[in-house]
Amino acid sequence: MNPPKTSWHHLSPEALQTRLQVDIQQGLSETEAQRRLGQYGPNRLTPRRGKSPLRLLLEQFHQPLVYILLVAAAVTAFLQEWVDSSVIFGVVLVNAIIGFIQEANALKAIDALSRVLTITSTVLRDGQRRAISADELVPGDVVLLQSGDKVPADLRLLQIRELQIDESALTGESVPVEKRLATLEVATVLADRCNMAYSSTLVTYGSGLGVVVESGDSTEIGLINRMIASATDLETPLTQKISQFSRLLLWVIVGLAVVTFAVGVWRGHAMLDMFMAAVALAVGAIPEGLPAALTITLAIGVSRMAKRNAIIRKLPAVETLGSTTVICSDKTGTLTQNQMTVQVLFAGGELFEVTGTGYAPDGELRRNGAPIVPQQHPAVLECLKAGLLCNDARLLAGADGWRIEGDPTEGALLVAAHKAGLHHVSVSAEHPRLDSIPFESQHQFMATLHHNRAMDARHVYLKGSLESLLARCDAAFDSQMQPTALDKALLQRQVESMAAQGLRVLAFARADHHYDVVQHDEVMSGLTFLGLQAMIDPPRPEAAVSIAACYQAGIQVKMITGDHPITAQAIARQLGMQGTEQVISGAELQNIDESQLPERVAKCSVYARIAPEQKLQLVRVLQAQGHVVAMTGDGVNDAPALRQANIGVAMGLNGTEVAKEAADMLLTDDNFATIEAAVEEGRGVFDNLVKFIVWTLPTNLGEGLVISAAILANVALPITPVQILWINMSTAVLLGLMLAFEAKEPGLMKRKPREPEQPILTKHLVFRICLVATLLLIGAYGLFEWELSHGESLMKARTVAVNVFVFGELFYLFNCRSLRYSMFHVGVISNGWLIFGVCCMTLLQLLFTYWPPMQKLFGSAAIGYDEWLLIIGIGIAIYATVGVEKFLLRRRRGA
Repeated sequence: MNPPKTSWHHLSPEALQTRLQVDIQQGLSETEAQRRLGQYGPNRLTPRRGKSPLRLLLEQFHQPLVYILLVAAAVTAFLQEWVDSSVIFGVVLVNAIIGFIQEANALKAIDALSRVLTITSTVLRDGQRRAISADELVPGDVVLLQSGDKVPADLRLLQIRELQIDESALTGESVPVEKRLATLEVATVLADRCNMAYSSTLVTYGSGLGVVVESGDSTEIGLINRMIASATDLETPLTQKISQFSRLLLWVIVGLAVVTFAVGVWRGHAMLDMFMAAVALAVGAIPEGLPAALTITLAIGVSRMAKRNAIIRKLPAVETLGSTTVICSDKTGTLTQNQMTVQVLFAGGELFEVTGTGYAPDGELRRNGAPIVPQQHPAVLECLKAGLLCNDARLLAGADGWRIEGDPTEGALLVAAHKAGLHHVSVSAEHPRLDSIPFESQHQFMATLHHNRAMDARHVYLKGSLESLLARCDAAFDSQMQPTALDKALLQRQVESMAAQGLRVLAFARADHHYDVVQHDEVMSGLTFLGLQAMIDPPRPEAAVSIAACYQAGIQVKMITGDHPITAQAIARQLGMQGTEQVISGAELQNIDESQLPERVAKCSVYARIAPEQKLQLVRVLQAQGHVVAMTGDGVNDAPALRQANIGVAMGLNGTEVAKEAADMLLTDDNFATIEAAVEEGRGVFDNLVKFIVWTLPTNLGEGLVISAAILANVALPITPVQILWINMSTAVLLGLMLAFEAKEPGLMKRKPREPEQPILTKHLVFRICLVATLLLIGAYGLFEWELSHGESLMKARTVAVNVFVFGELFYLFNCRSLRYSMFHVGVISNGWLIFGVCCMTLLQLLFTYWPPMQKLFGSAAIGYDEWLLIIGIGIAIYATVGVEKFLLRRRRGA
């Protein structure tokens, strides 16, 4: 049992110690710690009880489509067609195993989260430092932090020394947070609670001491754990539609079979014959190839996406991407490069632009758009030199490109200097560091002392906030490094202009020095101002193109980040996002009335300083409005929203294991452009699935109609159950599945997203299915009767009917390569697999007709050239009729 949630950041240190009954000089006694451990429990996340493996496996069979397949397997077994029965049941079993593995993997998210806390911590117990397992921490424990430590529980900080903590996994903040001890307002949002250290975050610099205020399930990460468990694992649009379609098909098949049996018995036929007829109708109506086609088409989509840097963890997620109406994207690393870059420099009273992005030192300095020679601008070189020397980062070239060791902000300063020809190794050798004053949050600057060997002089370089440095400067350098009056108003205007663009601004100053050490009091005044460098994590160029493509495809894009509102808005505008007139912060979001929230969310595209529970809230609001939501993220804080979203997209390069386990898709390049590419692939996958369904159903419906017509006409069945199985299984494999290899149609991303409520089959597709089924009925039944009326045997008449179905499907297959255009629009031979399948099916059908073993197995007989001409003629008639129907449909729609 944990205490009620408290605003620990709002309590004064004295009130905190009183509340937790601890002396920070001594820590808890071992006896008290053990008592509290019994009261609060271990400092670990409680694993959620999941379904047993057996139940998970059995649930894979609890689907209408599987019921149909099991019926098909039972019927074919009853007919002693053991091969066909085994194939159908094998499809059911494989699909069940795949589904079982997918669901079992999805449940690993909470296990990954539980592993976060398996660390060691340094605490004060009985006045002595001790290293204990983080599991043993309790509220009131005094924990010591140093660089490299993972914070073991939620702590209220009471002592710090230059402490910086990377909270990106929890809050989304792109740079380490500088901690301070000030007591904060109750309403302060998570990302701004600078006097707190949260479980699972990482100490990147400095040291500190804090008191455990929450442990285990009561921590912020524990809250995320509970949200992951409570987030609804939604059905995808495809699984919903297939489920609805299967239920409808199940009732139609059962109804037709019952009616067929009842009508036949009523008309005086033997019950056994009518039972076999009903079985034949049921077998004909069951689309045995649909599950295999579904799995293979999705698997091909997975393979295509993998080539475009998107790894799919759950097969149905492939199609869900094609249904997406809103993409909620993180900013850092997804829409931006996650590489701080200096873009603007102000020195000697002049403004300069710095080209190039990222950590590669490729670029140049420009003034008013024209390149400059840095050596002709001494003030610029000195400002860049200050950024290079007053710096603890390193710029390294590796096999994978340039990278930074150290703080990203300092890395950006190194890269900017390199672009002007100032290389770190040579400049540092010419100006060796003698001493330094590390950055401290209360002073807001860092200082380094260097020996200028060329001038045999000592210079102190400072970098920090403008306010901190202006208070220490009494002059500035002009463009030629001559002292001049300090224009503070001008500098303030420059900083305000840069900040409005979302740029992070650092100021630089220099002072002459006479000793080999430097103290704080020696840099309190008398400095000369050098200039400003302004940087940003720049947007990915390809992200802007992809966002534009999403808008053209009717997909909304929303940025949800833990970063500062001004930075988020600036990046959104540079990316060309819509709805950037206002930014909703986490603090504003929690004060919006629930009744007004849907309207505000619909209009706004940029959300900043957003807490984990608010990400989850935003996803649910969008889903309540009928949207299919794709959510991107990389941190622990993103996991609940990733799981709640219709499709969760995690970062493969920099994402946490928790985020990856909760997601449906991983981006191997952490790039928003990959999401847009995956959406395109998802639309192509759904297109191909619909093409298969539109292709296969006329055969099933036509077979059912032929059986029903024969019973009503009181004649022999034109096709037997075994022949129906032959038609369905052979054509599904050799013809229908080839549609899974169809390339994406032109203009795919210019379409609007499908409405989530829209069924798989639209009205005009249902009409086409009925049209083709009717043509197959007329062709098969008509030629069957024609053969009998001309004295041919029943076996030969049935062989003709079977071939009408097979070749009618073969010609209709070319219609289905595009549901709207002719096969010439997509390329007659662009799908090599389809041509291969057609050739194989033709050969197999010739064997069915003429090879004695197959004649004996399926009850077929040889037919002549005249019959073949009629069969091919019916196939051509089907192709031409559907071609005319598509032409009329395009004409009516004006395309």
